[in-house]
Amino acid sequence: MVGASTLRVGGETPLRGKHALVTGAASGIGKAVAQHLSSLGARVTFSDLDPAPLAVLTDGLDGAGAIAADLSDPVQVERLARDVGRVDILVNNAGLQHVNPVESFEVEKWDRLLAVMLTAPFLLIRSLIPAMYERGWGRIINVASVHGLVASPYKVAYVSAKHGLLGLTKTVALEAAARGGNISVTAVCPSYVRTPLVEMQIVDQARIRGIAESDVVENVLLERNAVKRLIEPEEVARAVGFLCADSAWSMTGAAMTLDAGWLAH
Repeated sequence: MVGASTLRVGGETPLRGKHALVTGAASGIGKAVAQHLSSLGARVTFSDLDPAPLAVLTDGLDGAGAIAADLSDPVQVERLARDVGRVDILVNNAGLQHVNPVESFEVEKWDRLLAVMLTAPFLLIRSLIPAMYERGWGRIINVASVHGLVASPYKVAYVSAKHGLLGLTKTVALEAAARGGNISVTAVCPSYVRTPLVEMQIVDQARIRGIAESDVVENVLLERNAVKRLIEPEEVARAVGFLCADSAWSMTGAAMTLDAGWLAH
């Protein structure tokens, strides 16, 4: 486990006085992002489906809090937006995956993936951005994926949601720019990251393709990467931290790719 203290950059706390909400913060990218923003001085609210790991993660972090919410339920999303209070930095990270051919892809799975990864970010932005407009400062960072830019088979809901998330990012960035102030809306698009979500996907990919699990990482997940390595969650977290800086204002509307050369082909 990488603690917040190991993520601190030069001992600086440029986000002191800012309040960040990170969804999907119990593990993987969300956990790394929440810890990193805390190390940069932000007061962070961790949100995830299960409250148990959140209590452990927030223990000992200055000002950190936790709110459990099922983001597939719009009522719980709206409640999260009310309960979290003022938010300066919103990181829409929560996600899930389901791998199946389109002809056998369950409608219930489609609805849940789209609800968590597209509708919930929309609802949170809709609720939280007015206060950012009032204060003249805000950062909205949507953790998308390289699959927001290109597609892979058997992931129709995930790819559709991530493409939609980039459309949401661009649209809100234009609206925020027209309101003035220092408010940026960006997306981060990594290729495969070493997370529990990816580890679970290895089993599904092996089943559908009829190959051994040991072959999935090299021959499926990293097939298109120029650099044959999984990205570490802390590397994505540092990218998110950069996008929170005042100096990153000009990147509004952009999709930052961390794809190990996938799109360079």
